[in-house]
Amino acid sequence: MKDTYLLDNYSINCKGNLIDLSTPKIMGIINVTPDSFYDGGRIKSDKELLSKVESFLKDGADIIDLGGYSSKPGAKEVKEEEEIKRIIPSLKHILNSFPETIVSIDTFRSKIADESLVNGASIINDISAWEIDNELFNVIVKHKCPYILMHMKGIPATMQTNPSYENVTQEILRFFSEKLLKLKKNGLHDIIIDPGFGFGKTVNDNYKIMSELNQFGLLEHPTLVGISRKSMIYKLLEINTENTINGTTALNMYALNKGAKILRVHDIKEAVECVKIHQQLKN
Repeated sequence: MKDTYLLDNYSINCKGNLIDLSTPKIMGIINVTPDSFYDGGRIKSDKELLSKVESFLKDGADIIDLGGYSSKPGAKEVKEEEEIKRIIPSLKHILNSFPETIVSIDTFRSKIADESLVNGASIINDISAWEIDNELFNVIVKHKCPYILMHMKGIPATMQTNPSYENVTQEILRFFSEKLLKLKKNGLHDIIIDPGFGFGKTVNDNYKIMSELNQFGLLEHPTLVGISRKSMIYKLLEINTENTINGTTALNMYALNKGAKILRVHDIKEAVECVKIHQQLKN
């Protein structure tokens, strides 16, 4: 059956540069944290950070998503000062070495978002939809930056404690509709939707959302999908995290077919190949 909700003519304005999303874009995950679920602690120096970014860009990443606070289930709290110490120097190093890079900052804190945007970041990626730090809303409205609006039930420490929905997709759509209305009333229009796979959802919830991903096209904003190496893959397939690249690729291709415009991934080359094959099939 043909998906009737899909739109192709999306774009976002990153500091005056219009990013055309008619061809889906790849967002590469860079975590400067010791405890992220997949790659925590792998970057131990500025040299390793820049080498990772260079590799991502060479493989075809369009956006670098920089995070300094692990949001895995049950993650320990990180003090604001520590998150700033992780994010701002890393951001400066990246932009000094690769000044044309579009950098997204993965944070739910207003102070980190504000300082990052002042220091050259282009996008704020907020897992909380400003519900943890209400001031974040004012920061993104002030800067008029592209904003990734994600759905999460609860907070990272407790989000996987028996999450339940009557209809997960419809509840998330209602959540986004309310949030979008407030953002647009305050002049923000470059908004990207992220259903929040794994954030307060069961494995079955995640697959239901994926199967109905095209419905998010009703919101008339581009959809980001972040399923890279997540538990919805390794729990279903009964494998370890290191062996989830095949499942990740399968789901990324499915997401593209359901209208995803940004893939947030750990493995750039494989995601770029997904997009290239999908575009060829489309054309």
